[in-house]
Amino acid sequence: MQSGGAGRGRNRFHGQAAMSEMNVVPLVDVVLVLLIIFMLTAHVMEFGLEVDVPKVNQSKESAQELPVINITKDGEIALNDKPVNINDMSKELESRFKKGSRAVYVRADKATPFDPIAQVISALGLAKIEVKLVTQPEDSANRKGR
Repeated sequence: MQSGGAGRGRNRFHGQAAMSEMNVVPLVDVVLVLLIIFMLTAHVMEFGLEVDVPKVNQSKESAQELPVINITKDGEIALNDKPVNINDMSKELESRFKKGSRAVYVRADKATPFDPIAQVISALGLAKIEVKLVTQPEDSANRKGR
């Protein structure tokens, strides 16, 4: 003796296909949150050292992946955010960057005295490494005020 409701419970989905679609809403939510976090932190991760580079009227965009030598306003020298001695700079470039890179970016703070910059450029010149200086373009609003 079965009641009428018990028999219907087993065959409730009779005639309908099982739902095989994945619910992507939680996946989309997680991806959007990660995207927002990445967008907020990406500009902070550009360089680890605080260096305020000089502004110039014209700048050339460069997409080359080269080592960066940072010079702080105190005259401290770092190769890609790791402190380096000026006398060991060419050896460090060869050991860390085995791709045979014969060029580097020199990124110096605008408040840095010229002496440390000149010493770095001279040391790189002796090692026959091309020097490319990093600058920042001026805003168009700043140019009109001159």
